[in-house]
Formats: sequence, structure tokens, C-alpha cells
Amino acid sequence: MTDSATLSPSSYRLGLTLVTASAIAWSTAGLFTRIISLDVGTMLVWRGLFGALGILAVAIALQGRTAISDYRRMGWPGWLFAVVSAFGMLCFITSLRMTTVAHVSIIYATVPFVAAAMAWLVIDERPSRSAIIASVISLAGVAVIVGFGSEGSLSGDALAFGMTLSLAAMMVISRRYKNIPTMPAACVSALLSSAVAIPFSQGLAVGGYDLGLLALFGLVNSAIGLALFTLGARILPAIETALIGALDAPLAPIWVWLLFAETPGVETTTGGAIVFAAVLTHILLQRRR
Repeated sequence: MTDSATLSPSSYRLGLTLVTASAIAWSTAGLFTRIISLDVGTMLVWRGLFGALGILAVAIALQGRTAISDYRRMGWPGWLFAVVSAFGMLCFITSLRMTTVAHVSIIYATVPFVAAAMAWLVIDERPSRSAIIASVISLAGVAVIVGFGSEGSLSGDALAFGMTLSLAAMMVISRRYKNIPTMPAACVSALLSSAVAIPFSQGLAVGGYDLGLLALFGLVNSAIGLALFTLGARILPAIETALIGALDAPLAPIWVWLLFAETPGVETTTGGAIVFAAVLTHILLQRRR
């Protein structure tokens, strides 16, 4: 396993830059869902198509012909990963329209603990004491947001948690079946989410301005974010990758606040602080070990 102490300063800075840039790219999802005025179904269809094309292009650029042959290596675990990922994406984008970006981001930030619980149940991977304690604290933070907050909606929060469950399941699948080709599975996932959204679209004909925004949404938030993260994760230790990647959650509501003045309430801010403190403390304790 890579250790930051064994990396050269230039390699460490490169890994740091790549993973940080991927977190910034992923954090733009809430911003795009606010800027694009189309219905959710149409947005999902076009985002999935552009995301799939972008991921395929990135994979070919990074791997050459191997990128195409990797699709034959997916097997049923790769297809399961893609289906779960597509379901999570449908929940994610829809939740951003039904509740606040801050709510979605904070619920999403609990994914390390949901994944730890799921791994314990499914593959008997026992969580550490710090993970259990942090999970309880994090759950309390989410309870403050959902139970006492007046902003957002319960259905939107439920969809955000559905997305969190999906991401946790993807992590467990990846740990159980370590040879799943990530890029092909992500590409298939984008196509599946696009296909499922077609019946819910109010019309696929969109103007040039919206089409450009949809292309940016798919390419920046999906393809470029995944490519930067994949390259950076090859350089940095896993625990530091997780720590930097967690920047996605607090950055997402900041973009929406800057452009749309969507200011989180006191309950959301308080609950979010509890969740982020639990996440960062747990990751830093893992780093010390």
C-alpha cells in the first residue's frame, strides 16, 4: 500500500491536486441541477448520455484498446455495480431538486459509516471502535437536520439516503470483487440511468444553451471527476484519498449559496457540523493508525 512518507514531494503534490480537483468536479452536481431549468427526467437522460461518452473517451485516452476489452471482463459483479450505481444516480439527481443541496451533502457524508455497517453484515468485515462511535454521532447529526429542520423535504431526504445506501453498496461490491473494471462499469451505469429516465422525460428536444449545460454537467461532474479521482487514487494512500475526497460534501452547498443564496438553516448547519466532525475525526484516527 502506498505511504505518503515514501512519495516524492512532486508525486504527493500531483496526487493531492488530482484528488482535490475531482472533489471540486463532483461538488458541482447541486449547482448544475439549479442552473438547468429542465425537468428531472430530461436532465437525467442527457446527463447520462454525455457522461457515458465522456467516460468512454477518458478510458480510451488512458488505456487505449484495453478500455474496450475491459467491457468483456465486467461479469455479473460489474453489472451489479453498474445497476446499483445507476439507481444511486437517479436518487441523487432527483433529491437535489426535492430538498436542499446542504441536506443532500450532509446525508451523503455519512456514507463511510453506512458502508462500514453494510460490510459488517454482508462480508463480515468488522468496523473499528472509532467507526462505530463516529457512526452514532453522525446519525445524531442527521437526526437534527431531518427531525428539526424546516427546510427541504422528507421525500428528498429519503432519496438522498437512497443514494447513500447505493454508494455504500458499491463500496462493498468493490471490496468483495476487487477486479471490477471501474471505467466500463461507470459508463454502463450512466447509460442505464439515462435509459431508465426516458419515460419520465417531458421531451428530449432541448435548446442549444441547455444542451451545452447538460454536456458540461455530464463531462465535468461525471467523466472528468472520475478520471481525476482514478489517477489521484493511484498515487495517494487510500486514507488520504478518502479525506480529501470528503471535500465534495461541504463544497456542494457553497456553490449554490454563492450563486443562488440558498442559505442553510441553523438546524442544517448544526447537524452538518456534527456529521463532518464525526467523519473527519474518524478518518484522521485511521490515518494515525
